[in-house]
Amino acid sequence: MNKNNNFSLTHLERLESEAIFIIREAVAEFGKPVMLYSIGKDSSVLLHLAKKAFAPGRIPFPVLHVDTGFKFSEMIDFREKMREKFDLDMIVEKNMSKEAQSFGPEDAHSEEYIFHKKTTPLLKALEENEFDAAFGGARRDEEKSRAKERIFSHRNVDGVWDPKNQRPELWNVYNSRIKKGESMRVFPISNWTEFDIWEYIKRENIEIVPLYFAQKTKLLDRNGVLVRVDEYNVPKEGEKIIEEMARFRTLGCSPSTGAVLSEATTLDEIIEELRQSTISERGTRAIDNNKDSSMEDKKREGYF
Repeated sequence: MNKNNNFSLTHLERLESEAIFIIREAVAEFGKPVMLYSIGKDSSVLLHLAKKAFAPGRIPFPVLHVDTGFKFSEMIDFREKMREKFDLDMIVEKNMSKEAQSFGPEDAHSEEYIFHKKTTPLLKALEENEFDAAFGGARRDEEKSRAKERIFSHRNVDGVWDPKNQRPELWNVYNSRIKKGESMRVFPISNWTEFDIWEYIKRENIEIVPLYFAQKTKLLDRNGVLVRVDEYNVPKEGEKIIEEMARFRTLGCSPSTGAVLSEATTLDEIIEELRQSTISERGTRAIDNNKDSSMEDKKREGYF
């Protein structure tokens, strides 16, 4: 049997093949694509797939990171390391308006913070650079509104997503037609699960931010979320610092991203921990838990 036959591929090989096909298809169809880079594990996998898709050449499009100013310091260090390692054409966008800069760490979970610190600079960067397609690392298993997304997800001239007006996707045929000013969000790893991500990271030996591995960490329990004590999370009167082995399943802004108690210090231990987990990875993200429609509302405004 031909080893390249799809029926002979493993589960991870099929996912990889599909993702690389989607990336190449988007680059062929759109004039000016960009890749959103959040610095998390999914972005690391997406970056790795883009590298494989165009090897031995450079990734032929820029990567865009929206910096809120409240990211974990380890994430920013890792971003710069990847910029140099892969010779990336990287754009770092930050909303420096007076309104955006008025938000403090205590606001990091609010709708207004997300709109001004994340959505607004994202839409500004897409418009100013005239990007007509933006790759993202969202997966359908993360959250119910993300499950509604198509792989090629249409956005109107204002960057708005309409979940009731989506295009059909039959097999691997994607509709890339857009009018002037419109754009497409493209999700190559949409069909992957969190478990697939970690299995692939292990198989491909992909470098990730060290915060994903358990280590002794000083934590504060704030409204049921274990936030790390750092320059953004300072103990308030009456708050008690605990020190436990903990890691992060997802990475975002430090004040709104909770750690999980864990002893998993290796990829194998993380994978085994996931086998036994019944809690969504985004259950530790305060920004997702404001209300049931929170993520869908954000996506309608232009958030990824």
